[in-house]
Amino acid sequence: MKVILFNGSRRENGCTFTALSIVAKELGENGIETQIVHVGERAVNGEIDALVEESLELLKNADGVVLGSPVYYASPSGEMLSFLDRLYWKGESVLRFKPVACVTSARRAGTTAALDVLNKYATYVQQPVVTSRYWNMVHGSSPEDVMKDEEGVQIMKTLGRNMAWILKSIEAGKKAGVPQPEAEKKIFTNFIR
Repeated sequence: MKVILFNGSRRENGCTFTALSIVAKELGENGIETQIVHVGERAVNGEIDALVEESLELLKNADGVVLGSPVYYASPSGEMLSFLDRLYWKGESVLRFKPVACVTSARRAGTTAALDVLNKYATYVQQPVVTSRYWNMVHGSSPEDVMKDEEGVQIMKTLGRNMAWILKSIEAGKKAGVPQPEAEKKIFTNFIR
């Protein structure tokens, strides 16, 4: 089994990467292979189409997804939003029914608002949302600060274990003959008459 983790920060090895690395380590300790993809500025410097295509290829063979972003103005980074807008529009059939977890990092505040935005992508395409023991966030202005956030570190570890459990449960269900839900054609209702 494999999980792809997306780092929506401009900093390749900053606070968001640190949080994702904790999740990835826990997944690895539970027998799940991981790969962290740095979205960074590729989403806004003319490389977004290539980034989306590369990501969709990775996701075709993945069992789960983690979306990670720093908080900018109480929202995910603009780079992450641009990337997710394209990825979810183009890759709905690839993402559907793959468990997802969303992670935010901030110096101080805005994490819950940013988590709300990230989770909405997942629910639009029927991805089961994996949770931890609290909201999936870490705090700090440097990777060292994040590691001092004992509660945040515990949340990331728990998230990794919960993701592994969900993935293994889905796999066991498949082996037991439990069918995956079928996607229905979406009904779009226009409220303007």
